Amino acid sequence: MSDDLFSAAAEARLAGRSPLAARLRPRTLDDMVGQRHLLAPGKPLRALIDGDRLSSVIFWGPPGTGKTSLARLIASTTEKRFEELSAVTATVKDVREVIAKARQRLGERGEGTILFLDEVHRFNKAQQDTLLPAVEEGLIVLIGATTENPHFEVNPPLMSRSTLFRLHALAEADIADLIRRGLDIEGATADEEAIVHLAARSGGDGRHALTGIEVAVALAAERGRPLHVTLADAEGAVDAKAVRYGRDGHYDVISAFIKSIRGSDADAGLYWLARMLEAGEDARFIARRLVILASEDIGMADPPSLLIANAAAQAVEFVGLPEAQLNLAQAVVHLATAPKSNRVTTAIAAAREAARSAGTGEVPPHLRDAHYKGAEGLGHGVGYDYPHSNPDGHADQQHLPDELVDLVFYEPSSHGHEADLAKRWPGHDT
Repeated sequence: MSDDLFSAAAEARLAGRSPLAARLRPRTLDDMVGQRHLLAPGKPLRALIDGDRLSSVIFWGPPGTGKTSLARLIASTTEKRFEELSAVTATVKDVREVIAKARQRLGERGEGTILFLDEVHRFNKAQQDTLLPAVEEGLIVLIGATTENPHFEVNPPLMSRSTLFRLHALAEADIADLIRRGLDIEGATADEEAIVHLAARSGGDGRHALTGIEVAVALAAERGRPLHVTLADAEGAVDAKAVRYGRDGHYDVISAFIKSIRGSDADAGLYWLARMLEAGEDARFIARRLVILASEDIGMADPPSLLIANAAAQAVEFVGLPEAQLNLAQAVVHLATAPKSNRVTTAIAAAREAARSAGTGEVPPHLRDAHYKGAEGLGHGVGYDYPHSNPDGHADQQHLPDELVDLVFYEPSSHGHEADLAKRWPGHDT
């Protein structure tokens, strides 16, 4: 009896000393911060967990997005036995022992087993193959958690037998909510600008944000009670000064960013990029604007610009910050130094205006689909000049509706690639 009392007291003291992230672990699915696309009522993962019908899954997402918390919530709701291993320390022997116990448990009591394998990408191919037969026959339900792309790091046979759920970096609003919960646990309050700064500097990582709160509260405690976190405490906790701008500043800075690149000023483009990153601007938002700019302000003057901007956007998703700042910076320099043209922008605007206002837009008969029985009798496709049958690969025939036949939407400029394009553009003048 005394041993039990001592054990309980020890656990209570450990709980009090444990990191804030551990003390704030959610107790129900509704306590989870973020991941509403998976856990809102009626969403697939929520339904599987609530019904205790989960089959093998892989949770893929950045650090601090709730993969381990989600696995432990499943442990608290399932009737199956929950086993937990970390691929960092576990061996093949450990996996085989879990499988052996799962087989014995199923045979003796009809009880299933869930194995949570954290950092599953750390297992090599041979180690992952050890899991495969047990997963294949349904002896264990595997929950694998990884920060790496499982399509590259998890064996294809194991992937094919698991459902992939992708967890997203937490939005700043969700991080701020988590920080407020942490402050309540710590018995502290904070200035709103301190909360905003910590949320912006967390990089979508809830665990990182809570660690920052612990440090900020410790700094505030140096001044005594009551505990109140200021912006200075928040800055000290994450070792970064707040680069602040409000809602108007957000639009002003992104406007300056776009206009600097449009104006071919690579240095200014890099500066405004740095300002946004330091202020915690969403890197995906920055990347989206670069993709738009690549067509809006550069277009056919330098067609590879769109590929480079899109590659930077993919790098933001695949690599994440801080490393993706290099990809964004490269894209900024390329786009700023590329020849500029807005002719594609004006062309699509003119074409859409024509589509809205000009006549019925009937397809000329020779351009209509002629691949079905009876089409020829309707005159569909008759007189169509196939460009590849001509030596120059060009067919001088009507492609627009009758009422638009004389309109020109796209006219190449004299910049970059468009200058070469204009030389071979039939019937167009630069």
